[in-house]
Amino acid sequence: MDLLTYEQLRLVIVVYVSALAPLILIPILHSRKLIPSWVLGFYMAMFVVCALGWELWFNYGLVAGDSVSLRRVDILNQLIPLHINGLLNSLADAGTICCGGLLLVWLLMGRSDSLYREWSWQVFAVLLVLFIGQNIIVEMFLYHDQLAEGKQLSWAPLSPAGPWFDPVLFQFGERSIRLGSQLPWLILTPLLYLGLIRYLNSETLGHSSHS
Repeated sequence: MDLLTYEQLRLVIVVYVSALAPLILIPILHSRKLIPSWVLGFYMAMFVVCALGWELWFNYGLVAGDSVSLRRVDILNQLIPLHINGLLNSLADAGTICCGGLLLVWLLMGRSDSLYREWSWQVFAVLLVLFIGQNIIVEMFLYHDQLAEGKQLSWAPLSPAGPWFDPVLFQFGERSIRLGSQLPWLILTPLLYLGLIRYLNSETLGHSSHS
């Protein structure tokens, strides 16, 4: 096996830690009732949404795209095998990004119970900036080789433009940020926020009807 560069080692560590830490911590915190009871279900639901929404499509290049094994160097294919790469990315999306993002916004915006029970454009804007911002940072400093010019991402339900309309949004040196890889978070953010509001309100109504 070839020696890892610093950037490749950083990528491997970030992928595994961001995927596995929430997988371990969230069930433990849930069992000890240190987090709201809905978080575990939300985490599992977001895992499914992220996996089926884009991660598995991008991973395998299912519709007119290149699989991740073709878009990265061999040593990374050995350390993060193709068949677990999409699952790891989905776990990281659901746990570190979605759950972590909700926690951060809750801490920043007053720790109010109403934050996720009624629509707020301010909350939505912060979530959107947070989710898109982290995705740009990840792509620019972790996955830039996998998303370079000439490497095509598959069509996916949450990336409906596919490789057929995937313009460069902006460039930073030799690294570029394209539309196709940003669309999933742009589409997911309002769906996530609205879905959580609806779920928490229905849960409240359910409790009220039984009391």
